[in-house]
Order: sequence, then structure tokens, then C-alpha cells
Amino acid sequence: MRGLSRTSLADVEERFNAVAGSADLGTLSDELFAVADLLDREHGLRRALSDPAKPGEQKAATVRALLEGKVTEAALATTEAAGAAKWSRAGDLADVLERLGVVAAAAEAESQSRLDDVEDELFRFGRIVAANPDLRRGLADPAAPAAGKEQLLRDLLGDKVAPTTLRLITQVAVHPRGRSLEAGLEEVGHLVAEQRQRLVAVVRSAVELTEGQKQRLAAWLSASYGRDVHLNVEVDKRVLGGFSVRIGDEIIDTTIVGRIEEVRRRLAG
Repeated sequence: MRGLSRTSLADVEERFNAVAGSADLGTLSDELFAVADLLDREHGLRRALSDPAKPGEQKAATVRALLEGKVTEAALATTEAAGAAKWSRAGDLADVLERLGVVAAAAEAESQSRLDDVEDELFRFGRIVAANPDLRRGLADPAAPAAGKEQLLRDLLGDKVAPTTLRLITQVAVHPRGRSLEAGLEEVGHLVAEQRQRLVAVVRSAVELTEGQKQRLAAWLSASYGRDVHLNVEVDKRVLGGFSVRIGDEIIDTTIVGRIEEVRRRLAG
């Protein structure tokens, strides 16, 4: 992306990061893919939302009127931010939403400790496609029904790969968006590899954190670890007070329960 679109991408990513922490990431991924596909089909809508002459508030209102009640609040907020932004070309709007759909899927895999599997499976499937011309033709055929491609991939991959891998391969095969199958798989693979550079923090709190609290916590953790940090927030009434943060094997525990357990350990020692 160039110039204006690059700046807008950063702004939309910031909004996405603010709402994704408490979202169901698999659902968010599916919904962002669906909106990107809608914009690819509905050229008039895409032009209207990417028109730089229209006020951002007006375009955001159009998005809300169209999608409210049909997608989750996280997907709606992300799409509103994308609709309100300015883009160098109309296609960048759908590109950004698909990109963030991939990021959401990769973040889900990371939270399940399966991101390594996804990266490896995407690479291996690309090699399988390259070695099997019949499979490639079947998946790349624009006249083949989407449902047929989806069923073929379920039959072929099923429980042999992570759900995230199947989701990403299906998006690329069913909605090529002007890319070859190989180019689409490579593009998704690069985005997944970028996700590996981010840390995922699982936050447990007795109450729902505000957007401001999430942003401040993410900024503090990013500064502490020297890497971008994605928050997955879980509300747990057993926490009693404070919150805990788990990043990999490290735990930062400020909860009342954690303090009580620490006192018990010291007394027992």
C-alpha cells in the first residue's frame, strides 16, 4: 500500500487491536472476510465507502446502517474505522479488511499455541498444490461453485490441519480476489509469519476492562517486552480483584487470589 492508504491502515489496525482483545477471534476473522467479499461483489458500495470526498462520519454511518445486528461489535467497529478512513485506491478498503481477518485468525491460533502448526501447514499445502495440477485446477477454476471448493477442502484437510489453517486456505481458494492460488497462499503465509513477531497476553480480570484500560495495558506490556502485544481478555469472577497477565510461561499476578496464594506459599515454606 502507498501513501494515504498506508497511514489509514495504521489507524484501522489501531482500532482493530483495541476491539479484538475481548472478541471471539475466529468469528471476527470470518466476519471480516465476509465484509471484504461483500465489498468485492458490490462495486457501488465499495466506491461509496472509499470516496475521499465524502466525510468519514457519513461513511461510518453507512457501514453501521448496513451491518449493525448482522456482525459482532468488534467486526462492526473495525469496518466502521476502515469505512471512515481515506484510501489511495478503492480496492485497498477490502484488502485491509481481509488482511485483518488473517491477523485475527492467526491471533486465535497463537492463543491456542498452534501458530507454528498453521505456518507449517500453509507452506506444506502450497507444496501439495504445486505438485498436483488437478487439485490446483479444481481449486482455481472460477466456474467451480464455492460450496464445492469448500467441501473439497474439508474432505481433503478435515481434521488433518488446524481449524485456522482450513479457514485461511478456504478464504484464498474460494475468494481469490484476483490472485493465483499460489500467490494467495504466499500472501497469507507472510501475514501469519508477521503475527509470530507479536506476543499474545491472556488477561484475567474480575470485571470487563474498558477500552482505555486495554490500550494502556497493551502499551505498557509492549514497552516492557519490546514487541507488539495482543490482549485476550477473560472475565473471571473468581479473581476477586486486580488482574493477571500470562505471556507464554510468564505470569504477572496482581489479583487478590494471587496474593493470598503467595502468602500461603511463604507460610508453608
